[in-house]
Amino acid sequence: MIKKMLSALAVFCCLSAAAEAQENVKKLPAPQTTGGIPLLEAIHNRKTTREFSAEKIDEQTLSDILYAAWGISHDGKRTIPTSQNKQNLAVYAVLPDGIWLYDAEANRLTLAGRADLKPFLNTQDFMNDAPLTLIFMGSDAKNSPMQAGAAFQNVGLYAASRGLNNVVRGWIDRDGIAKALNLKPEEVIITQTIGWPYK
Repeated sequence: MIKKMLSALAVFCCLSAAAEAQENVKKLPAPQTTGGIPLLEAIHNRKTTREFSAEKIDEQTLSDILYAAWGISHDGKRTIPTSQNKQNLAVYAVLPDGIWLYDAEANRLTLAGRADLKPFLNTQDFMNDAPLTLIFMGSDAKNSPMQAGAAFQNVGLYAASRGLNNVVRGWIDRDGIAKALNLKPEEVIITQTIGWPYK
């Protein structure tokens, strides 16, 4: 009887651990690599907009945004230029249910923490309802900021193509963000907030 109980307990523990591991990973749908408006039209339409509704970013759009920012397009290369192919950037997605690290190779998000980053990000009122903020991190003082610039420009063009609002923001509490993610403050480069306009 005790052996059966121990065996059942072991199975329960394994199932619980597997469920917890699954909750800490979000598999993303394959990014769409065709469609959208013509490039010159997207360049013309790209703009900063400081107004976001609370409407959720669906998983396909999230996957496409992350692909535009830091995806892998071909031959192990990123969707942005990287000096000497030094891929010294990390992209975190701040969503209502946590802070997630983007893994382009596996096309998934891994939970990095559930800390409330609002006090560190919401330094302006228009941020209160925003559903998605990307945090660009990097340890290479020379290359990482350049890569972050290329990444947020790609996202800005994608946003223009999809009718999304976006704003790139450096007015953030880098120390607070770094502490929440166990990073160094200087590794926090810049943020970009994306969301749907009010209808």
